[in-house]
Amino acid sequence: MEQHTAGGEDAVVVAQLGALWGKSKQKAGGTTNLLLSHLLDTAAVAELMWERFLAPSTRGLLERLAGGGGRGRRLFVWLCGVHDCGKATPAFQRMDADGAQAVRAVGLSWRESVIAGMRHGWRHDRAGGKLIRDVLREVGWQDEHVEWVWPLVAGHHGLFPSAGDLREPKKAAGQLQGKGAWPQAQRGLLSAFTHEIGAGSLADLQPVVVPTRAEQLFLSGLVVMADWIASDEKHFQGVDALEKVSLAGARVRAEAAWAELGLRGGWGGRELPGRDVFLERFGEEPRPSQRMVIDAARAMAAPGLMVVDAPMGEGKTKAALAAAEVLAARFGADGVFVGMPTQATSDPMFDQVRAWVKTIDPELASQVALLHGKRMFNKTWKALLEAAGSEPDGRFGSVDEYGCCDDAYGMASGGAPVPERQAPAEWFLGRHRGLLCPFVVGTIDQLLFAATRTKHVMLRMAGLAGKVVILDEVHAADVYMSQFLKEGLRWLGQARVPVVLLSATLAPAQREDLVRAYLAGAEGADAAARVAVPQPRGYPCVTAAWPGAEVRVEHCESWRDDLAVRVEVLPETMPTTVADAVAVRRAADAAVADLLDARLSDGGCALVIRNTVDRAQTLFDVLRTRFGADEVRLLHGRLTVQQRAERTAECLTLLGPQNDEHPRPARLIVVATQLAEQSFDVDADLLVTDLTTVDLLLQRIGRMHRHTGVRRPSLLRQPTVVVTGMTAPQTDVAPTFVYGSEGIYGRYLLLRTAAVVAEADGRMWQVPSQVPELVSTVYAPGADVVSAAWRDAEHSARQEWDEKQRDRADSAGTFLLSRPDEHDAPTLEGLHYAGAVGSGDTDLNAAVRDGDRTLEVILIRDHDSGFATLAGRRLTANGDVAPELLDEVLGGTVRLSQRLSKSAEKDLVPLPAWIGHSWLRHSRALVLDAEGRADVGGICVRYDDELGVVEERLT
Repeated sequence: MEQHTAGGEDAVVVAQLGALWGKSKQKAGGTTNLLLSHLLDTAAVAELMWERFLAPSTRGLLERLAGGGGRGRRLFVWLCGVHDCGKATPAFQRMDADGAQAVRAVGLSWRESVIAGMRHGWRHDRAGGKLIRDVLREVGWQDEHVEWVWPLVAGHHGLFPSAGDLREPKKAAGQLQGKGAWPQAQRGLLSAFTHEIGAGSLADLQPVVVPTRAEQLFLSGLVVMADWIASDEKHFQGVDALEKVSLAGARVRAEAAWAELGLRGGWGGRELPGRDVFLERFGEEPRPSQRMVIDAARAMAAPGLMVVDAPMGEGKTKAALAAAEVLAARFGADGVFVGMPTQATSDPMFDQVRAWVKTIDPELASQVALLHGKRMFNKTWKALLEAAGSEPDGRFGSVDEYGCCDDAYGMASGGAPVPERQAPAEWFLGRHRGLLCPFVVGTIDQLLFAATRTKHVMLRMAGLAGKVVILDEVHAADVYMSQFLKEGLRWLGQARVPVVLLSATLAPAQREDLVRAYLAGAEGADAAARVAVPQPRGYPCVTAAWPGAEVRVEHCESWRDDLAVRVEVLPETMPTTVADAVAVRRAADAAVADLLDARLSDGGCALVIRNTVDRAQTLFDVLRTRFGADEVRLLHGRLTVQQRAERTAECLTLLGPQNDEHPRPARLIVVATQLAEQSFDVDADLLVTDLTTVDLLLQRIGRMHRHTGVRRPSLLRQPTVVVTGMTAPQTDVAPTFVYGSEGIYGRYLLLRTAAVVAEADGRMWQVPSQVPELVSTVYAPGADVVSAAWRDAEHSARQEWDEKQRDRADSAGTFLLSRPDEHDAPTLEGLHYAGAVGSGDTDLNAAVRDGDRTLEVILIRDHDSGFATLAGRRLTANGDVAPELLDEVLGGTVRLSQRLSKSAEKDLVPLPAWIGHSWLRHSRALVLDAEGRADVGGICVRYDDELGVVEERLT
């Protein structure tokens, strides 16, 4: 770097800068890295991010904050580079013996006994927050800008402290921050860094606009991203001589790291697609509803929210993707996040999004990431990573107190660039980083996690900002999950992120809540409360909302005629004692078997959906005896992940769109649980289902007579849904329901749904045109649905329901990113007011999904004083897993029921050899004996290759 030649104070500062270290030689490839060098390395990475990664909307935001004229780039580079200024304090410089000696040698001292005696360390992130806060005030920055900048520095290790947390403990007497010569060194560091990046003085950098809190959050995530890249010791080895420190040298290192890591952004700035965009992307003309959605995107005057209500099979996803392309072009988004309700529904969507992106730019297909906990079992994803020389999945760590990574940052393949890589850069596969990939398909949980008070939440928000967010099947969010969904929408609205929500059966109140949540973020809670949200007058429809405008609602005709669905009730007798439960269940299963025997006498395909695994298993047992194993399939959540993936794929093949390669079977029965409820593209001739809430019942009906051109037996040409799982609905007696159903859905909504089903028994529902009416009837509190004789039962159920909903909504507040009274807070100060909830997969899932806790375990067989995989392949006596057996071992993962999970969590542990394994160290093993059984909390558990996990009471 250019050094000052004058004597006195300048010479002292130069000596200080030549001693202050940022990474010890152990953490920087064998050579100490000076602190100024690391700041410039991070700045150089930030320059590349500006040019090659940031969305146009993000660059536009920074330009607006800085006052235009190219100042946005300079401000961003400075914000990223200055993050580690807090290392210029005794509390940090004492942490390495060699570095501390050099620092003391230039006159920067401290009382070691005082610092060493402190019970709680003063981390360099908080120290940096205090330092930058003090210095910016000294140079004349306005308080409103000082107060939003310092938390970005203080929070770069993942947690935003309160202002009170920046104070040194009184016992430290200035020793942690430093006094004497330290203020001169600290200000000299900031001045030298600012000068080196061409920013003039600190005073010249003052912004002119205060970003919103959400914008601050995703800018913080970008700062962390730059820091983590610049902390890779392979590419940023130490520079221990001040004369060798320069921005030019940092740029060389950053360029090499960027190229080898293979990092890139999305599609960058895009021209507005033409009117034929749908035809170009999907090879077909858009249906009226699809054209309506695209036109609504074109009409939006600012980034906002679109809610698309359309029937099952209408093509909502394609419409949303085309609309996303329009929204991206108009508002500067650089990619897309598509959130699905489940892992199983995310997998086929991953293929669909890759195909769509490929039509835009074939090179971009390699930038699509799959993001959920079981993605290693997705064959496409796994093949892409293996072809690229990557590990099956990334599990990389975070940054330590030195600012160094505790792993190779995704360079497990040796760091060699792989030609024509067809998967995202391995760096993006690390922990917390998945959403930073340009195009992401995952579960809706990924967005819900961004609304939790977790460590490094800023990385999740940075991954969503600059994208168009699409969420499918949003009606599936229950009252607990909805708290996180609405919290996420508030932050996205404030961050000016375009959002498209999709549903076939959205209740009117839920639609209004979601619109108001987004607008509350975009223009404030008071303004959002005053906005009228009109109810749609037709179906399909699209509701569009953006700040400063009235909410608009458009509707059109569906592309196909109504399906007249005959509704029938097959009542069940409910057991009155435990003793007669088995006999009653057998009778219910036999009744379904008799019905299928009659309706499928000429062939055909039936889908039977049970609300619990136990009911699905016992019915499957009866049906395979009656019809034969070749004609019956079972699909539920207590299969191993490998079997579940294989059976799901098989069902989609057998009952998906017809083709010559996979002809439709002459007769087939699929028995499933809620896995088949939504985003499951199968076409059954007949549906038999347990009663559920009306919106989900209609979703299940959407799996029937779904595709055109299917030949159906004469007995099954009339679409029919047979509803079971309840007693005969009589006008004078309220029905009862199978126990499991009430536990899942609650008696109140089941009663109201039973009323509309009973009224339709033997008659037709017109689907889809009647869908909004049916959903509104059941969910509208004032609607008179049940008969007079049911009123007392409904009233009692409603009271219980309301109380439970309030409790569930309140319990979510423990984990929400913002407290109820702080959505309008101006800065990130104190965001992690009570620390962070756990950031592991289990902790996060528990945070955003309540209900009974269930546990995943890996099934292992006891084998000759050792262990074996579920399929019988031998492991060692300690359970060592050869690389070629890892997939097979992981494929034995299964989710236990709630009644087993508590005992399993207490009693089961990983096998001895798994303790140090990156994939298996947190996995509990359930060891089955030679007969395939195990005792879990007094319950006999066995794994049946057809039934999955079977639970039997020990006698």
